[in-house]
Amino acid sequence: MFAERRVVVPLRVFLVVLFGVLVLLQVMSLPGQFAHMAREAPEMAYLRWPMTAVSVFWVLCAQVVVVATWKLLTLVKKDRIFSQASLVWVDAIVWAVAAGWVVLAGVFLYVGFNASDPGLPIQLFLMTVGVAVVGLLMVVMRALLRQATTLRSDLEAVI
Repeated sequence: MFAERRVVVPLRVFLVVLFGVLVLLQVMSLPGQFAHMAREAPEMAYLRWPMTAVSVFWVLCAQVVVVATWKLLTLVKKDRIFSQASLVWVDAIVWAVAAGWVVLAGVFLYVGFNASDPGLPIQLFLMTVGVAVVGLLMVVMRALLRQATTLRSDLEAVI
């Protein structure tokens, strides 16, 4: 348990930094970037608000993952990770990844059918596959956590 405690504090520091950067992206950088794009390329200005909304949504999904990870770290610190409470936060991560993936798949399809250059659709395809792998991995980890939780509660009942 000592090793976990040594990792929890630095991980929390990085989660706070990550969350702060995500808030800056969400509030300042992304809206400003797409406003600049609309001024520089008026023929693409119609994409300003959809791209802003999609990007801010993806950042929101990442923020949900950060908050859920923080809550799971709290359960690790209290030695309650193998409880039903942890499954709620793992579910939040799974649903955030799934929601982000659905929107990413939609963006991939839209760009794929409208692109003249194959570079961006290929990148979006790789991102779509990568996010799918992360989501499916989280589903497997959730199943393992559920099994470990059941085993621990059975063991506590025996003891």
